[in-house]
Amino acid sequence: MDIQNTDSFERLGLPRRFAIDPGELERNYLARSREVHPDFDTGDEDASAALNEAYSTLCEPFRRAEHLLLLSGGPSASEDKTLPPAFLMEMLDLRDEIESARGSPERVGKIEADLTDRTMALEMSLAKLFEANDLPAIRRELNCVRYLGNLLRDLQS
Repeated sequence: MDIQNTDSFERLGLPRRFAIDPGELERNYLARSREVHPDFDTGDEDASAALNEAYSTLCEPFRRAEHLLLLSGGPSASEDKTLPPAFLMEMLDLRDEIESARGSPERVGKIEADLTDRTMALEMSLAKLFEANDLPAIRRELNCVRYLGNLLRDLQS
């Protein structure tokens, strides 16, 4: 197999689906790493780098979902920036709350925990959306996850 010209799932010998077994991901990564590591006679630096990138992509749910959506023919974030109107209104209110919470570690901590919980809930819903092959809904969910991630980053800075 030409490891450099395949998608991340193929590189790691996993089926294309959002829900993956972390143990299987790790085992496949380690096994394939031994095959392509540049320190071995048959090693190939480019193949090793491609494998590391594939592993990084599949380890992180948001990146895995983005990759799978594009492989499924769905729109990229630059092609579709749609967010539900109610979500946008809620995020505007949350931005105000973040600004007023600055200087209060307790309030900031609560907002941070809420954002983290909400992000995790959205990521969990992605598996069902992928099973239903609802590409527009997946894109919207990913846009929401990205937005929440930006809010979390802003809160922590």
